[in-house]
Parts: sequence; C-alpha cells; structure tokens
Amino acid sequence: MLLLDVDGVLTDGSVLLHDAGAESKTFFIRDGTALIWARREGILVGLVSGRASAATTRRAAELGIPITVQGVTDKTAAYTEILQAHGMKDEDVGYMGDDLLDLPLLTRVGLSGAPADASDEVRTRVHWVSSYPGGRGAVREFIEVILKARGRWAAIVQSYGGR
Repeated sequence: MLLLDVDGVLTDGSVLLHDAGAESKTFFIRDGTALIWARREGILVGLVSGRASAATTRRAAELGIPITVQGVTDKTAAYTEILQAHGMKDEDVGYMGDDLLDLPLLTRVGLSGAPADASDEVRTRVHWVSSYPGGRGAVREFIEVILKARGRWAAIVQSYGGR
C-alpha cells in the first residue's frame, strides 16, 4: 500500500482562494502518471490529508485512487482504520509526507519518504528523501524507487517503447 499526504507532497503546498469561495491547487502530471502505474502494478494507493478540498477529491477520482481521507487532524487514527479495512500491517505501507503532522505515520510505516522541500524534522526522520520538491515530481520519483525495487520499472519503460 502507498499512502500520501496531499498538500506539500502531491502539490507544492499552495492553495489559491478565489473571491467566489472556490479554491485551486496545482497537481503535477508526472506524479499522477506514476500513481496510475503503481495501481496497475497492484499497489493499493490512498491519500491522507489534514485539509479537506474538492480539488483533492476530484484529482483522486481522476486517478482512480480508492482511498481518500481528508480533513483529519489525527492521521494516526485514520491510518489505523485504513490498515484494518485492508488487512495491512505497518511494514506493508509506504508513506510520503512533508510536515510535522505526518511524523506519526512516517515513523510507523515500512518505507517512509519526503519531498526535497519537506521540513527538516521530516527529512531527518524518513528512510528516503526525493531530489524533487512536493508537487514537482517527488511522488513520481518515490514510485519509481518502489517499482525498481520490485523489478517492475524496466517493463513500464518498455511498454512505452523504451529500452
């Protein structure tokens, strides 16, 4: 299972608030493509966000992400429910987060990751740090690392005509 924070991981952490009350977020296409590859390779993907957002709901639906938990200040409780619902253990989970709210999960999971621009407290406590910032390829790179470790990356590249 791969779980991700949203703001600061799948986005650069910016939220545009419009006069009419709507909001906008920017999602990086390559991160989304990698999430589709992960799902195709049998990795259960989910989002756990402290902030509720219609933009996040829409992006999750576009990518076919089956687990989307938003507006939770206690990510540990949400995470525990997700594990129980899917029969998973901590060691079965990869998680990427960028800030203090993510630390409880980052210190529990089997593989923890952070974007290059995550807080110092997060970057020093995770297993792996991306060379890319949040919302600009960090998720893509994390998924590539996972797929390479599983021996699946070459097949994905070859499916696009690469060698």
